[in-house]
Amino acid sequence: MPPDSPPAEAPAPVEPHPPFEPPSLTALFLAFAKMSLAGFGGVLVWARRGIVEQHRWMTAEEFNETFALCHFLPGPNIVNLSFVFGSRFGGFAGGVAAFAGLIGPPMLIAIVLAALYARFGEIETLRRILAGVSSAAVGLLIAVVLRMMMPLVKKRDVAGMLMLMAVFVAIGVLRLPLQVVLLVTVPLSLLVTWSLHGRGS
Repeated sequence: MPPDSPPAEAPAPVEPHPPFEPPSLTALFLAFAKMSLAGFGGVLVWARRGIVEQHRWMTAEEFNETFALCHFLPGPNIVNLSFVFGSRFGGFAGGVAAFAGLIGPPMLIAIVLAALYARFGEIETLRRILAGVSSAAVGLLIAVVLRMMMPLVKKRDVAGMLMLMAVFVAIGVLRLPLQVVLLVTVPLSLLVTWSLHGRGS
């Protein structure tokens, strides 16, 4: 009679993921203050890194969707993003905390730099330094645009990529007015999205 086979080991229990804790008002303020202080060349680069990669408060797709919404609101996009993002987790107080963190520290630094530039702005060395900083700013902006494109590439969203290229050509190449491009592309993108995804739901 064959020997009894050893009992199979029970699978290890799967630990549940800890519940997501929304950031506090202090955390929102400090996070956006850190983004704004690091954001030489544009805060968008650091905002995406902090929100998506460091704190994981949003996925890459959620960040793109929120930023797209802020793009169509009046005012600076990153300022809109700070208030919309803060309001999502902390209501009106959260929006104010994120907004204050984004605006406060750079405003103080800008006041000091403006006073220095008014006194020393004619120095040629300073002009060359500012030209180099502007080149770095363009590079940072291109880098974050490429990273924001990755969700579309991974999903093989052909319609989204075509819309992206159309807007780039319309504004960047043909120099069409931004308001006209938005009035055409926003309804068109909604129609395309509904026709491709809405009918199947």
